[in-house]
Amino acid sequence: MESFEFLGFDLHAWITIVTVFVMFSTLLLTKLRTDLVFLCAIAILFVTGVLDAKEAFSGFSSASVVVVGVLFIVVTGLTYTGVLQWIVKHLLGQPDSYSKAVVRLMLPVAALSSFLSNTTVVSLFVRIVKMWSHKLGVSPSKLLIPLSYASGMGGVCTLIGTPPNLIISGLYADNTGQSMNIFATAVPGLFCLFVGVLSVIAMRRMLPVRKAPESAFESTSEYTVELQVPSDNPYIGQTLGEAGLYTVKGGSLLEVYHFDEVPSPVTENEYILGGDHLVYAGQIDEILELVETHGLVSANHHVFSLNEIDHNRQLRTAYVTFGSPLIGTTISKTDFERKNNMTLVAVARRGMRISDPPRQVVLRAGDTLLLDCPPHMNMDTDRLVSQLHFFDNEQLPNIGPKTLISSFVMLAMVVLSALGVMPLLHCAFLAAGAMLIFRCCTPEQAMKSINGEILMVFAGSVVLGLALQKTGVAERLAFGILDICGTNPIVVMASICLVGTFITEFISNTAAGAMFFPIMYQAAEHLGYEPYPFLIALMISVSSSFATPIGSPTHMLVYGPGGYRFSDFMRIGLPMNFIILAANIFIVNIVYPLTPLP
Repeated sequence: MESFEFLGFDLHAWITIVTVFVMFSTLLLTKLRTDLVFLCAIAILFVTGVLDAKEAFSGFSSASVVVVGVLFIVVTGLTYTGVLQWIVKHLLGQPDSYSKAVVRLMLPVAALSSFLSNTTVVSLFVRIVKMWSHKLGVSPSKLLIPLSYASGMGGVCTLIGTPPNLIISGLYADNTGQSMNIFATAVPGLFCLFVGVLSVIAMRRMLPVRKAPESAFESTSEYTVELQVPSDNPYIGQTLGEAGLYTVKGGSLLEVYHFDEVPSPVTENEYILGGDHLVYAGQIDEILELVETHGLVSANHHVFSLNEIDHNRQLRTAYVTFGSPLIGTTISKTDFERKNNMTLVAVARRGMRISDPPRQVVLRAGDTLLLDCPPHMNMDTDRLVSQLHFFDNEQLPNIGPKTLISSFVMLAMVVLSALGVMPLLHCAFLAAGAMLIFRCCTPEQAMKSINGEILMVFAGSVVLGLALQKTGVAERLAFGILDICGTNPIVVMASICLVGTFITEFISNTAAGAMFFPIMYQAAEHLGYEPYPFLIALMISVSSSFATPIGSPTHMLVYGPGGYRFSDFMRIGLPMNFIILAANIFIVNIVYPLTPLP
């Protein structure tokens, strides 16, 4: 077995190649949890002997992975003390042109994303940008893609701004014994950000004008509402016409579902039975008056008494996220409503209401759902977050002394690390401890903020890179690239970055960073150059995904609210990929001139 060799690769190398291929294919083509896929990949590499126990689980003790986990707590302290809200309140103004609006939006978002989770920043800004766009008279779809792009480009400006930077810098430290400065990518990142902002302004006509999904719930156009007749309703036994339920204020009756859930022909002579489902089309606020005037209830389960109705419930808007288990299903065939105490009232797609009964609509990524929710609920539970994303969840922290304390803690962490007073990991632990000591966040909030799925992906990415390096796959790929590209270091750098940029459109940028680190590192060494500038360019390239909505979690966050189509990202994103790639290679070779190895 040990003598097995095919195309220059031994058995362990082929196991690694097949494992990587199957893992990425699974991530692309299935809805399996990302952390589970990475865990299975680690298990395969360990069980088959590709990696020993220490190597297989080295990702969990990697300094870069631990830093990510600790930074979750630091960001939580900033969030719950209102730092982000204070910044937003004082940064956006009333610009008099689209170009100025893009600048006023992208620069602050990029600055925040340099130190905080870009998904946190985008989640905060989405709802604000939507309201801001109405004031400016601009379609939200013209600003939400720039918002997402800014968060990605800002994240590469520091090592803590985006996970691939931490992973690549950590692997560099493991291989060389030298640590990168927290601002190693600052100048190249800022230059690419500047180019990116100008590119968005220049290509603004390529940004689509889409109808915001919520407009389907705000306009006078019709959409559907499903209500139920309780078993003690006084109108049971009467016809729809006699009960005044056939033609109603603000809408009309579309369908009636009896106990067998088979739609009956809708006539005013149809008798009303207990448990009937009535599907109306019209204005939400006027149709829902039937709850008060005719004793109807939300159609999520069979209600036997009006005493069960909570009249303090409220309507909230949510978007179906990519990878949501709700995709491809109908709400009526899931236990979503029962488990979350919510009722689906209406569905919109690309800004247009869907005329079918909402609970019978087969959901897609990006669909906008109008939900009838209890007055007090936690919209941050793992179950809900994996299914939907709410943008009307207002957690308004009190801005006060703790706001200044958390800001100082964050700045101290960055400054101490940048000046080399102590390693970033030490600074992060001290900052997290300070957030807890000064009660910027509670221990419960801190622990809930640590995302185990993300940490699993980070750890798996480190192990994946190690396997590629140990089995010689990375070295062979590096030689293959050198055979194609020759020995010009800039051409080799650009070629690997180009492939990395497009790979990260479809897989996690963290995984892309870990996968391409050994390839770029080996290529630089074989060319006889210090790998440092090559890796700086790689950091920027694997975080430069602009052409698909699945290329970044922030793209997924704006996809639904912007009413976008998949092709909208490709139209402006493909040119952006090449523009930022060119800017990246240009600036990195100026800031970090190629240095031959001693």
